This record gives sequence, structure tokens and C-alpha cells, in this order.
Amino acid sequence: MNKDQVKGAAKDLGGKIQEEVGKLVGSTEQQTKGLKNQAEGKVQQHVGDLKENVKDARDAVKDALKT
Repeated sequence: MNKDQVKGAAKDLGGKIQEEVGKLVGSTEQQTKGLKNQAEGKVQQHVGDLKENVKDARDAVKDALKT
């Protein structure tokens, strides 16, 4: 896991909590902010996934060139 994957997961979780708190207190503003944070977190996680995939592909190419 890289930083983007971890930070994205944390932001997604925080957004879920914020959304639920907004529901409990009847604040559509907090619910909306929570949904926004969830979306941002998921995007950041996907960026991290892409970085991992690129790193893995780069390492595979390096290994293939060594043999």
C-alpha cells in the first residue's frame, strides 16, 4: 500500500462518518460534505492503485531485462 491508498481510505471512512452524523442531526450540509469526502477518498485510492500498478509493471520490465 502507498500513501495515496491509505489517505484515500481514511478520507472515504471520514466521509462516511460525516454523512451519518449529518443524517443523525438532520444536516443536509454535513451529509453532502460527507459524500464529497467519500468521492475524493475513492479517487485518491484509485490514484494510489494506479501508482502501484505502474510500479509493479516497471519492476516486471526491469526483472525481464535482467534475464
